[in-house]
Amino acid sequence: MCPPQGDHGLVMEKPTLYLETTIPSYLLATPSRDVVSLARQEITRAWWRRARGHFVMFVSDVVLEEANRGDSQAAGRRYEFLAQFPVLEATSAVERLTELYARERIVPSDRSGDAAHLAFASVYRMQFLCTWNLKHLANAFALRRLRTLNDRRGLFTPQVCTPEELLGD
Repeated sequence: MCPPQGDHGLVMEKPTLYLETTIPSYLLATPSRDVVSLARQEITRAWWRRARGHFVMFVSDVVLEEANRGDSQAAGRRYEFLAQFPVLEATSAVERLTELYARERIVPSDRSGDAAHLAFASVYRMQFLCTWNLKHLANAFALRRLRTLNDRRGLFTPQVCTPEELLGD
């Protein structure tokens, strides 16, 4: 099968997406009693049904480790689901950038997993980092700090967004 082509005959590849741990958590969880969480679950499921084929998705060992926490049955479902995606290698560049993001307080220093997600997406030049972590990742202030630091250092900055933001074209 050939990739789709644009109006000018150019091959248009699918955008790359780093799938952060909250996405399979919302996608695979039993319906929540909390209305906000339930809405996020439904949005995630709608996005997954409609848009998953529009992206080339990747995860990291950090996603796998986080997904394996908590209730063993739920963790098993998440881990099994995540097995379908390529796992990005934790290189020294990823490790250095994770440390830099923590040191520069892009995310709180006690949130090394969040710093690692950003580092993987930046180092591997993922076009999107999809998350429901609105506190530390899809947060306007954190993203401003991330863009400022990455621009200053000539680093790539992924588009950090929620599944809801990826529902449209």
